[in-house]
Amino acid sequence: MRDTYESPLSSRYADKEMKYIFSPDKKFRTWRKLWIALAEAEHELGLEVTQEQIDELKAHADDINYDVAEQREKLVRHDVMSHVYAYGVQCPKAAGIIHLGATSCYVGDNTDVIIMTEALKIVEKKLVSTIRLLSQFADKYKNLPTLAFTHFQPAQPTTVGKRATLWIQDLLLDLEDVQYVIKNMKLLGCKGTTGTQASFLELFEGDHEKCRQIDRLIAEKMGYTDCFAVSGQTYSRKLDSRVLNVLAGIAQSAAKFSNDIRLLQHLKEIEEPFEKNQIGSSAMAYKRNPMRSERMASLSRYVMIDVLNPYITAATQWFERTLDDSANKRLSVPEAFLAVDAILNLYMNVSDGLVVYERVISAHLMNELPFMMTENIMMDAVKKGGNRQELHEKIRTYSMEVKTSGSNDLLEKIAADPAFYVTLDELKAKIQPEKYVGRAPQQTEDFLKEVVVPALQPYESMATQTAEINV
Repeated sequence: MRDTYESPLSSRYADKEMKYIFSPDKKFRTWRKLWIALAEAEHELGLEVTQEQIDELKAHADDINYDVAEQREKLVRHDVMSHVYAYGVQCPKAAGIIHLGATSCYVGDNTDVIIMTEALKIVEKKLVSTIRLLSQFADKYKNLPTLAFTHFQPAQPTTVGKRATLWIQDLLLDLEDVQYVIKNMKLLGCKGTTGTQASFLELFEGDHEKCRQIDRLIAEKMGYTDCFAVSGQTYSRKLDSRVLNVLAGIAQSAAKFSNDIRLLQHLKEIEEPFEKNQIGSSAMAYKRNPMRSERMASLSRYVMIDVLNPYITAATQWFERTLDDSANKRLSVPEAFLAVDAILNLYMNVSDGLVVYERVISAHLMNELPFMMTENIMMDAVKKGGNRQELHEKIRTYSMEVKTSGSNDLLEKIAADPAFYVTLDELKAKIQPEKYVGRAPQQTEDFLKEVVVPALQPYESMATQTAEINV
């Protein structure tokens, strides 16, 4: 539809799998699964819920009569009760026990937890694939010397592969956070209108143990190990903050990577993929703009700001329940997941297609390497009888002259000065970039073997994903 606003996260960026997780169909199917789990638990705990009623509910778990629910909601203005009614139309024998003892948050909040858990698992898979792709890149270029930068000023050399390990390390921290949050996700359970389970205590005629058991049974049936021990009407909205914290962390890592790639592309050392027919600029036909990296940065900025929404929502909840969370959650949580899904698609795509210009990297490094050799040159001259302070001043003076001249003839100036006791041929023989990268190649090997491989071992059977960028 071209005459109605649609979120670009849905229409342009996120994958179908993630979009379905946050779709109405997924939500309402999960509601029905929760109503079945509730009925089964009540049946097992001795309430007058029959197997015949449960079987009827299961028979219509997936063929949702949306037209009935939508018509009912126009009348009663309540989405949960409209779907209870619609389910009951399909299941006349079970109609009287659907949602028995529960409040709307039973389906609403438990579904939110389930959806966020499933969405986190998609994020987890894409994180793993991104780490694998970057690890292959790091291993391939672990020995390639490159100019390192501090303050974006030339600094002691590193290797292209070692630089990539810094990006990987950030993603491994994100992966740890994702794993932790998934492992500790809990359902709300069935707590009632203010979290006291008063309705269930009444249904179970004062049996507190059965009130405890119903939460455990529901969790088990829905594939969880536990429910929150206590709650108001809703689960603590700090859970949403915890989840979006992880997503914002991934966005943070991706933004750092995208900035580095954009700077490297400016230097013409490394470029993101650029397709044969891709246009970089409508005016400047020669340009190869880092579109993917810029999009990563843009979407990452959105997620890093979006994390404030659940923070403020959690902080402003009143006592056992207030409804000013609802509209905000409907926007902030799905949009954060859709954005991170798009970010990781871009991250995978760029990592899988990075173009390395080794000659340009070497030229930049060789132009700066004479400056980096000067400390060793000075020490060798001191050993031969030179004065350290005088030599330091000479190197400083020659370096400033070179930096303003436009061509680097520093070694020639030093060789021409008898105070340094060295010839130009001797100096040129020492220009071997690999001697100035320290342990970068070994650090890269050790990191990939000792850190990355163990971290990804639980995912050995999972295929590495790649991503195509459609727009």
